[in-house]
Order: sequence, then C-alpha cells, then structure tokens
Amino acid sequence: MLRILQRIPIINSSPLHHHLISQPSSQSLRLIRQLHSLKLLKGDTARLPASLKTFIEENARLCQPDNIHICDGSEAENETMLASMQAAGTISPLPKYDNCWLARTNPADVARVESRTFICTEKREDAVCTPAEGVTGMLGNWISPVDYESSIMKRFPGSMRGRTMYVIPFSMGPIGSPLSKIGVELTDSQYVACSMRIMTRMGSAVLNEIVDKDVDFIKCLHSVGTPESGKVEMESWPCDPQRTIILHKPDTNEIVSYGSAYGGNALLGKKCFALRIGSTIARREGWLAEHMLILAITAPNGTKRYIAAAFPSACGKTNLAMMKPTLPGFKVECVGDDIAWMKFDANGNLRAINPEYGFFGVAPGTSEATNPNAMATIHKNTMFTNVAATSDGGIFWEGLEGDLKPDITVTDWLGKPWSPASTTKAAHPNSRFCTPITNCPVMDSQWEHPDGVPITAILFGGRRPEGVPLVYEAFDWKHGVMLGSAMRSEATAAAEHKGKVIMHDPMAMRPFFGYNFGKYLEHWLSMEKRCEKLGGKMPKVFHVNWFRKDAGGKFLWPGFGENSRVLDWIIKRIDGENCFQQTPIGNIPSENSINLNGLNTAVDMKELFSIDRDFWLKETEDIQKFYNDQVGQDLPCEIQNELNGLKERVGKM
Repeated sequence: MLRILQRIPIINSSPLHHHLISQPSSQSLRLIRQLHSLKLLKGDTARLPASLKTFIEENARLCQPDNIHICDGSEAENETMLASMQAAGTISPLPKYDNCWLARTNPADVARVESRTFICTEKREDAVCTPAEGVTGMLGNWISPVDYESSIMKRFPGSMRGRTMYVIPFSMGPIGSPLSKIGVELTDSQYVACSMRIMTRMGSAVLNEIVDKDVDFIKCLHSVGTPESGKVEMESWPCDPQRTIILHKPDTNEIVSYGSAYGGNALLGKKCFALRIGSTIARREGWLAEHMLILAITAPNGTKRYIAAAFPSACGKTNLAMMKPTLPGFKVECVGDDIAWMKFDANGNLRAINPEYGFFGVAPGTSEATNPNAMATIHKNTMFTNVAATSDGGIFWEGLEGDLKPDITVTDWLGKPWSPASTTKAAHPNSRFCTPITNCPVMDSQWEHPDGVPITAILFGGRRPEGVPLVYEAFDWKHGVMLGSAMRSEATAAAEHKGKVIMHDPMAMRPFFGYNFGKYLEHWLSMEKRCEKLGGKMPKVFHVNWFRKDAGGKFLWPGFGENSRVLDWIIKRIDGENCFQQTPIGNIPSENSINLNGLNTAVDMKELFSIDRDFWLKETEDIQKFYNDQVGQDLPCEIQNELNGLKERVGKM
C-alpha cells in the first residue's frame, strides 16, 4: 500500500538545508507541501536512523521527485525496473542469452567526464598540487565550498520532478567486513539502480547494517538532470551533458553527481566512492584504496600467491585478472579486476579486498581468444551498454568478427545498420558489460573473505609501445613508489581523451585522486614504516609492459595467457630466487629465466628487454618535467632522490 512520507525534523545544518530555509516563505512552503505529498512507493521510513531520514528528506526537498522508493535489492524489484526500462525504450532484451539487456545512451553521454570532476576542500592545496606557472594541472580539479554549493543549487532544484527517487543502500566489500564501507545513493535512474545491484551488495541486508548498527554511510546524490531548456533530447536516456558535474567533499564524505547516467559518473560506488572518497578515508585510517586488480596464481607445486596490479582503464586489467595461463600446471583465479582496498593485519601482512560485486568491463577487444573467462561470465544477468546488437538476439563488438555468421545482420550502438565493410565502429570504443562477479568461472575461493587476501607483489604498467621492457623489478619500496608515480601510458577511450598520445598516469590513479598527489605519495611511502612496526614484509614491486612493439609496429610479446610466464618469474623473485640481472632501471630477468617452453610465437627476447640509453635519458627528462610542472613543491624528497638516482645510473650506461 502506498504511504505518505513522514515529516522528518532537520537535525543538521547542511548547505542544502541553508538553501531551503533561505528561500522566500511561499517557495519554502511549496517545497514542504510537495515533500508531504510524496508517495513512498516502497520501503519504511519509520525504522531509519535520523541521519538517513534527514539525508533522504533534504534531498527530496531539493530535487522534488514525485515518489520515493527505498530499494530492497530483491529479484522482484529488479524485474519490475527492467520491465519499466524496456517499456521506456531505455533497454532492449537480448533473447540469445539469459536475462541480458542492451542499453543505448545519448551519444553525448558515453564516458567519464574527468574535466568536470572536482574535489571540494577549504584549501585548494589539500585537494590538488600547485602546478608550475602557466601549466594546467592534470592531477585533479579543485572546487571551493562556495562554488560547490552554487553548482548544486544551479542544477538540482527540481531535477527529479516527474520521476521517482530511488534510495540505494549499498556496501563496498563484504557486508560486515572490517575492510568494508557503506554508502547510500539517491538517484532518479532505474538504469543506475539496476547497475548498482550488479556492482555492489545492495538492498535490505545493507539497510539492516545501517539501522541495527547505526553505522556512518557515504552520502551519494545523483540525478540524470533536466536541461535548462526543460527539453530532454533523448527520452529513453535523459541526461544534461552540457551541465554534467561530479563533485566530492571528503571532509563530509559526500558525493554529488549531475547530468550523466553513464558508468563512473553515475554508479557512485565505483570510482567516486571506492577511489576518490575511499583514498581520503584510507589516508586517515592508514590503508590504501587503489585502482588495482587482484589475482591469485597457483604454481604447479600448489603454492598460491596473491598479486595486485595497477593499469590504466582499458589496458588489460580484466584480461589479466581472469587470465587462462598457457604454462602447464599454473592456475589463475580472480579476486577483482578494477579496485583493491588494502590494509595491514596485526602481523604486518598487507591484505586486500575487492570492494565491488560486479565487473564493469570494456567490451571491444574481449573475445574467446583474449579472455575466454570473461566471455563465459557475461551471458547471464548482464547489462550491456553501447555495444552492437545482432539479428539473432545477441551482442557484437570489435574483436568478435570471427564469431559473426554470414546470415546475421548487425545494428550498431547508434541503432543504425552495420556490416564488416562499414567505416564506422559497430560498438562504441568505451562500450561496457556490467555483469555479476558470481558468474565468473574463475573466482578465487577467498574473494569474499572478510579479512581479505595477502598481497605479495604489486605490479604497475601501461601501454608503452617503445623503450620499456616486458617486466622489471624495483630495487626497494621507495624505488617502487617512484616507478608507480612515473607511470605513463597511451590514452584510452574510458574518458574523453582522443588519440594515442602518451599520458602520465601515476599509479593508474590520475583521474581518481581524492586529495593532493604529493600527500598521496607521502602516504604510500609511510606504508613501509607501518609494516615494519607490525613485523611484516612489504610486497615486492614490479613494472610490466605487455604492449612493446617492434620497428614494424607489431607487438613483441603475445600477451594474454602467455603473461603467466611473466607471473612465474615474478613468483620466483618473491621467493628470492637469483634469476635476475641488475640494470639502471631495475632488475630484469636473467637470460633463460623466463620459461618459454611451448611458446608457439617467436619472441625476440633481446629486443623485448633492451634498455636504450637515449630513450631512458628522454624518459627521465619527461618524468622530471612532469614532477616539476604538475607536482612542484608537493613532491616528496624521497621520490626526487629516486629519480636522481635513475638519471645518474642511466647517464653511466
């Protein structure tokens, strides 16, 4: 039965409340009357703690939805939302698979909007580094508290009018784990609600945690928005791309997102919570929130190791996390493919959880050849976005050409006919699959362990077509932190960048820092002392590059399952085997220490591991320029000392 939302007293003095009470009395009365008339479609406000009641009420006043729905995460609820979206033309069924759906977005809403993503702090230097004079900072965007409030008030009043506000309680990490955190997202998008059900642990069980334990929660407000003209360009995918903005306020653990319904802009548990706000919480509490996959690799002798790896988006994280090893006797299992929260236990072991519950993977390039385990994962209970559709009720994207039968026709991501002869892409380069982790056939048995899994190595890497060896090992922790801070990679389609320009992407976190990058590096450096105090041993650090090319532009290394050969060498180094040779940039595998038995592709190992003096002199110059231009006085002296050492060693080659 429909209920009227109860009147809830305001118990704090948020900017949103100040805005409401500062309105002319007639407008305030209208807003309050509208709040009283809201229909609670589902849920019970009587049992909610005051903090959650207030959060819902304040934002209902602001956004003026017609209804409020407190999500329970049930299958019945999900089916109702899917049917509603299908009726609205937002999604269409893919009958070739089991409960799979295709969404086509507004073409202006297809990727993260990094240039419109901001961190709000009182002092600018708390959020971002101070770049050199005349240089545009690339390590995050700052917004003042005044502009933060102004940005909200220019967009959100009435933004949910005519819609339902969905209240989504969700847990990042296993419910009740000491490493987990809870959030509540308010949204007017059923697509977001259904996707959050896949990507997080969402619903009644999480709400019970909030109610029974009165736990703090991250406050997440999202609206697809309404353009200033009042006219929605694409009724099946409402958004306001001209005014999209993503805001974070670490001091109060708030996330506010407007104008986009897509990916990390709207699924606020992902990059916004798990990385930007997560990293600020991690700094306060003494742990790490990182853009890293987590995998388990078991050697033929039964020894299992857990490894975390940081690569920029669309650089092979999912492929590595679900890798099917080619080396006989090896087994790789997945803990997570995108985000790792890592904290020392009482014995100084760095333990990690994957805070997510689903995969939000880049579709193009995923195939039986590149990632058979991903392909086995995505054909059940999956939401595909901006991929192409086939006439037999399936999906298609670049990389699946070999699976396309002659009698099957294709409709591209824009809804237009497509054929292999077309000059356009069938799927958007940043098209995605959003699929439950529980579908994956290679999930590690410990992936939901509340204490996490022990990390013995951390890998950094990106797309480097020239100069960078397949793998090399840092000399020590400080050197490893410098390697991460100096990471560079070709830009990807996951954000609004175009072209294959080499970009600095420190720690694969460039778009995701929640606070000053220099302070972030200080925090990473401090982890070594934390570990020592607990009697532990820090993970070894490595840099990998699957993407080096020869003079003809062909990849030197076959990659994918063959990367198990690199992991095998890394395990040997973790175990202390003397299978390396020291170079100016780090320790590379000694001759014949990478197992090439059974490798069907001829590999020029000499070229793959060559270290060119001129390339690395230029590399150190570029790194120094990046530090000078982007980090400046915020750069820890330990990192500068490590770079100085690299310059000196390369200069003596």
